[in-house]
Amino acid sequence: MTTSLRSTLDFLLYDWLQAESLTARERFADHSRETFDAVMDTCERIAREKYAPFNRTVDVQEPHFDGEKVILPQCTYEARQAYAESGMLSAAQDYELGGMQLPYVVESAAGSFFGCASISIGSNLLTTGNANAILVHGTPMQQQVFAANEFNGRWAGTMCLSEPQAGSSLSDITTRAEADGEGFETDPLGPRYRLRGNKMWISSGDHELTENIVHLVLAKIPGPDGKLVPGVKGISLFIVPKKLVDTEGQLTGERNDVALAGLNHKLGWRGTTNTLLNFGEGKYPVRAEQGGGLDGRGAGAIGYLVGKPGEGLKCMFHMMNEARIAIGMAATMLGLAGYYASLDYAKTRLQGRPISEGGKDASSPQVRLIEHADVKRMLLAQKSYSEGALALNLYCAKLVDEGRTGSAEAAAQAKLLLEVLTPIAKSWPSEFCLEANSLAIQIHGGYGYTRDFPVEQYWRDNRLNMIHEGTHGIQAADLLGRKVIMQGGAGLQLLARTIGATIAQARQRPELAPYADQLAQALQDVSAATQAAWSTGNPNEALANAVPYMQAFGHMVLAWMWLDVACKVLAQDATLSIAANVGRMGAARYFYHYELPKIGAWLRVVGTRDPTCMAMAEEAF
Repeated sequence: MTTSLRSTLDFLLYDWLQAESLTARERFADHSRETFDAVMDTCERIAREKYAPFNRTVDVQEPHFDGEKVILPQCTYEARQAYAESGMLSAAQDYELGGMQLPYVVESAAGSFFGCASISIGSNLLTTGNANAILVHGTPMQQQVFAANEFNGRWAGTMCLSEPQAGSSLSDITTRAEADGEGFETDPLGPRYRLRGNKMWISSGDHELTENIVHLVLAKIPGPDGKLVPGVKGISLFIVPKKLVDTEGQLTGERNDVALAGLNHKLGWRGTTNTLLNFGEGKYPVRAEQGGGLDGRGAGAIGYLVGKPGEGLKCMFHMMNEARIAIGMAATMLGLAGYYASLDYAKTRLQGRPISEGGKDASSPQVRLIEHADVKRMLLAQKSYSEGALALNLYCAKLVDEGRTGSAEAAAQAKLLLEVLTPIAKSWPSEFCLEANSLAIQIHGGYGYTRDFPVEQYWRDNRLNMIHEGTHGIQAADLLGRKVIMQGGAGLQLLARTIGATIAQARQRPELAPYADQLAQALQDVSAATQAAWSTGNPNEALANAVPYMQAFGHMVLAWMWLDVACKVLAQDATLSIAANVGRMGAARYFYHYELPKIGAWLRVVGTRDPTCMAMAEEAF
């Protein structure tokens, strides 16, 4: 498995994306292909030794709460410790923060080994994202106390958005944050508030893996009338540590008023604690002797404001976008893990006989599964989905680097292109790498449904990713309702020009020219459907078929990825003398022959603003 993954990553990272060229930039000047490879080697080794052998263990030995603390299997502690000690939590950060100043694209590639080995051991992406949000929006003291101790592995981080009654509708959250007495605004750790409310579906919300947990919590500061401001404009962001700390980052010995109300037991990612947290219910009164708290007796979780009041969503979305690319990568790696498992099974499992002109010969020896055309179809589908998604996610990671270190114009363009591609980078792998996992089960036949083989777990783990970091429908509404029309459609136009450059390059090669024409038509069809969807100016009509739009848009983007990869393959190996390149060209061909033609049906309902779903009467269901 890791041999195939490593060679695929090396090709995409170095040959296709030219990641080594980033070392010419000041931020990455200390790096070289050798240092990048050393990071990849380290992550590959830790994933192989500390993660992969325990993927089933953490699935079966789910977290449980003994009334005082959450109990996890020992392998989770060891895996988390090895990851933290590797320096990967702060890999992309400045040297001053103990980071390596590693390009994000290299960090993403190296981190992919953990996703393939065991997705639900640890939730390091949340800790890194939490710390990054504090780095961008927090005060220098907040950065030094909270972010730095997350990056060095001492503490873990979460993000607390959802509430039981609100789900994905953040404007309906009711967690309150009230100023904590006189002088609240002069606390060195930030303006100090008391929070009261409940947060649901909080990954890694409670555990003993680290000495402290830093919660980033969305809450509303009441107006002068004591009422919460409706909508998202009233939402602010707060740092709420599980255990209180001083300005030196040392624990004070005080437990904050954050209580674990219960564990959610999900379909997949069972190795990650998923929690319902009660903030400020008074179970752990804090600083009652000072007359503090919402009731003067210590009730209310102490939280420190991050950024300005009312700008919590803006601060949190810095973390959300990064997490969306990470979830796309998680979905991708689960797709690849299933592909590798089913490929291995298909190569060794004997079943059935080939059909000759005279029919089947029962006396002939059985053949391996991989010799059947339909099994090859299922393997090619998995390969085209998963390796294509890996290319897309690494491409987006490279855009992050370009946005941070490119020239002013290049950085602006990279950020705009990333805005348009982020909903696809998150949602497309979540849908189609899940389909890849389904095909992996199918190849295993009846055995695929049993726990004797890992493919059923990969499917269960991956099913969560269509909901993680914004549901499928939310991503689709973001894409069609905002990303492709913002700035007068500038993002979509930039994407069209970028894809156009690949089309022009592909047309120089006779074997790729038909695919270039097919992609050009798909791009034209997506643009036309975008205009038609919005032609009445009615958002309800335009967005009624947002998910089919996103599916078509995503297929167009993946077809572009495969055409761009094919151009690089043929530039390097025109005679296709290397088996891996034959495989890449086969996957590209599969995608153009079997997948891209599907977009017509999706775009038809978008372009006609088909009212079937929107107009269906409730009582008719």
